[in-house]
Amino acid sequence: MASHLAPIPVNPPSLPVPSGYSHGTLSGNTLYLGGQTALDADMRIVEGGIVEQFRQAFGNVLTTLREAGGVPEDLVSITIYLTDIPDYQAHGREIGAVWRELAGPVYPAMAGIGTTALWQPEALIEILGVAVIPDERLSRPAS
Repeated sequence: MASHLAPIPVNPPSLPVPSGYSHGTLSGNTLYLGGQTALDADMRIVEGGIVEQFRQAFGNVLTTLREAGGVPEDLVSITIYLTDIPDYQAHGREIGAVWRELAGPVYPAMAGIGTTALWQPEALIEILGVAVIPDERLSRPAS
């Protein structure tokens, strides 16, 4: 079993190069997914409001998950930080459709937390999570 290995950073090459953090940290079979805002490959927050920011931020989470061999069904917990909860609620159906498009119909344990600001001033959302990836799919990036 992989549970006694040292933690390994998971930084997909398609995401912005991290500085002072990792996009994910793999410890045994558990992948801790670092908070992702709606940063695109050019290090800019995508425009278009909460639905497009959700799409980009969640897509970034899934990119990190896939880098370690995971799939959306491996997610066990998601925490969503929001600067405007009523805006998120008003677009709940659209956000749900994006979730199902990107991850399918399975939902992990979730929490939504309101906050006054995120790291990038234009960010409306930040998503972090935890996944448990079965041994047969686990891919340990070179550390």
